[in-house]
Amino acid sequence: MTNRFSGKVAIVTGSSNGIGRATAILFAQEGAKVTITGRNAQRLEETKQEILKSGIPEDHVLAITTDITQEEGQDEIINETIEKFGRLDILVNNAGAAFMDDKRTSGVDQDISVFDKIMQINLRSVVTLTQKAKKYLVEAKGEIVNVSSIGAGPQAQPKFIHYALSKAALDQYTRSAAIDLIQHGVRVNSVSPGVVATGFGEAMGMTAEMDRKYFNFLESHKDCIPCGSIGKPIDIAHIIAFLADRKLSSYIIGQSIVADGGSTLVMGMQAHNMMDILKS
Repeated sequence: MTNRFSGKVAIVTGSSNGIGRATAILFAQEGAKVTITGRNAQRLEETKQEILKSGIPEDHVLAITTDITQEEGQDEIINETIEKFGRLDILVNNAGAAFMDDKRTSGVDQDISVFDKIMQINLRSVVTLTQKAKKYLVEAKGEIVNVSSIGAGPQAQPKFIHYALSKAALDQYTRSAAIDLIQHGVRVNSVSPGVVATGFGEAMGMTAEMDRKYFNFLESHKDCIPCGSIGKPIDIAHIIAFLADRKLSSYIIGQSIVADGGSTLVMGMQAHNMMDILKS
């Protein structure tokens, strides 16, 4: 590991699991002081212990168990970070979720309360936390990396309409905020993962067996994932670190890097070998 983030302070939201956990660990290993945050205290402690196992000093890690969708929780994250570390250089807006309603309805009939809940965490919390962090990021000439999704489009997402809406809106926010903040020296970019093995399915009520079955199907169908394998959280963490590293990505402003194993590059007709069809 390098020390490319030595002297930097990063906040990684949703770091009790998955992409957020991998990102927080990677940043700490590469020299950053890191604020980790999430709603599950036990899982957040697991993230902290993983960081400490890397030989990172305990005073380089701040763990805050709170609800990112609440203004008080966001104030706690920002204020305690500044109080402990004295600055903020990198904000990773990773926290996000998809939900089902009580009847497990999907599509246009899904209860509007699900829309409100998803927009609250996937979009509104990003907007308000960014506002609260702006002062300190401007002082540091810092970086913001948002975690979006290939669900933002342009392909339709009929089963997860509200989730897709929130991520499409987040992409526009990334572009617009990037132009607004670059005049102050702050860069804003995002990453759009495809299917990644995280705790996302569990949060939607899927069992480990259901996750396994779903992932096996996707990996065995090149019309779903051409590279033939599910992404790992560390795959996305490395992209986030790249976007947060001004030496490597200084000329990238308001863009989203797609990391999906090729999923968005194929259509059904392209996923099958034409010569095999002709030979049959």
